[in-house]
Amino acid sequence: MAKKKTARTGGPKREIDKLDREILKLINERAELASDARTDLSAVVQKAMERNRGPLDGEAIGAVFREISAACQSLSHAERIAYLGPEHTFSHIAAIEQFGVAADLVPVATIAAVFEEVEQGTAAYGIVPLENSTDGRVSDTLECFARSQVSICGELPLVIHHCLLGSGSRAEVRRVESKPQALSQCRNWLAKHLPGAECHPVASTADAARKAASDPSVAAIASAQAAKAYGLEVLVPNIEDNKDNVTRFAVIAREMAGKSGNDKTALMLEINHEPGALADAMGVFKRNRLNMTWIESFPVAGSRGRYLFFIEFVGHATEARSKKALLALEKKAQQLVVLGSYAHREPIG
Repeated sequence: MAKKKTARTGGPKREIDKLDREILKLINERAELASDARTDLSAVVQKAMERNRGPLDGEAIGAVFREISAACQSLSHAERIAYLGPEHTFSHIAAIEQFGVAADLVPVATIAAVFEEVEQGTAAYGIVPLENSTDGRVSDTLECFARSQVSICGELPLVIHHCLLGSGSRAEVRRVESKPQALSQCRNWLAKHLPGAECHPVASTADAARKAASDPSVAAIASAQAAKAYGLEVLVPNIEDNKDNVTRFAVIAREMAGKSGNDKTALMLEINHEPGALADAMGVFKRNRLNMTWIESFPVAGSRGRYLFFIEFVGHATEARSKKALLALEKKAQQLVVLGSYAHREPIG
């Protein structure tokens, strides 16, 4: 038997207005409570997405709760967030996705400067690119981890969609500008569709967009958000060669995060330079039934033949199996640094 719909007087507009007033009242009540208790924004967003039953999709619900939580938190716990600038780059987009537009987002010039802001306490958090599914590791970030005392407290895998932006027509394009990584991630598309255009690397995708805005013969590879910010047309959307193009960002702070129940741990390891040493170290993970999700070798600056290994595995550093594995690794290592534990996240965007 079909359920009867609840009668609504005054039509949908009046009902929507009533709901809006209720939502506004509840948001302000939440803000008053948030002034006395700091909340984990990522956890709030994740719970909202998990509880969502539609018709709005998870990303839409996540965006709403992210901004509500960030705005509430800013009332009494305003914290600076450092990211690799300038605005409208993918690092800026990642910072917004993680902390919300209402957060105090501070662009800095280099990845090293993000680490310095967090180390010195002038920023509570930083967000830095760690690896890309097309181009691999971000060397500047790994180099900073090798000499920094900060911890990874979160991850943000962001789907990267590159767009060809311009102030003129596609036929007018004689030069394409962007960050070297963006040019690399679109190289096959450019070779096929703009074979006569010169590819020119610049410091950021935002710098490229700024140049394209003043010269119709220049196209930029940047985000759709950059197109809006600089008044450009999206000449061609989604020109990345790898349609599963994901950049994973690390959220850094002076302390690692607590357990979420679905965590990963990153560490930095240097082992003896002798036959079988790496295999012995990897055996520790197998014996303790810990699944490795990432491994990267990185040369030690100024020391030929010495390498650091960046490793990530499933589990929190405070869990029993993790503790046992880390103790065994410490006995085999010249140095072992736990970079942090953090909640696993699926790619967004």
